[in-house]
Amino acid sequence: MAAEDRPQIYLLTPPAFDAQVFPGLLAQVLDAVEVACLRLALATRDEDALLRAADACRMVAHGRDVPIVIETHVMLVSRLGLDGVHLTDGARTVRHARKELGQEAIVGAFCGISRHEGLNAGEAGADYVAFGPVGATPLGTGASVDPDLLAWWSEVIEIPVVAEGALTEALIRELAPVSDFFGIGEEIWSAEDPIAALKRLDGAMR
Repeated sequence: MAAEDRPQIYLLTPPAFDAQVFPGLLAQVLDAVEVACLRLALATRDEDALLRAADACRMVAHGRDVPIVIETHVMLVSRLGLDGVHLTDGARTVRHARKELGQEAIVGAFCGISRHEGLNAGEAGADYVAFGPVGATPLGTGASVDPDLLAWWSEVIEIPVVAEGALTEALIRELAPVSDFFGIGEEIWSAEDPIAALKRLDGAMR
């Protein structure tokens, strides 16, 4: 695969982490492997915890020219000096986010396994659409993305597509020709050596 055609890594933070410790590991990861974007994907709704985590991760990411977006919290983007938002409710709030954040901000939308939702998000102004999970998982409904959806999207739609959720090296090799980005998070943070794990997944994209 030609270098310009290779998918890029869209890195997700763990849903919970120590804001004193994780930024150091994040810096090592970003220095080791090229990452296109970082998503602050914290599960907490504690504002202070979000502020501390966002500040620490923003400094690491921006110090390496990596844009950083936050999951869900549109109103915190400007306050925290972030680059945009990743919406988890499909197309529903894309127009609102775009209106609040302006044209320069990154607005992405997670659309599950629904082509219809993805198309609506794109029409509403999303910069990218994420589909997932692409791998087998007992979580949620247990449903996963049909590879044909990604193939169709990459052929017909110009809006970049992110494949994420329960990724493996084999899945990445299979989907690399039809994915612009791979959203990688738990796949590496649960590993004993996150950097080595990310390098393996990165190698599968080539």
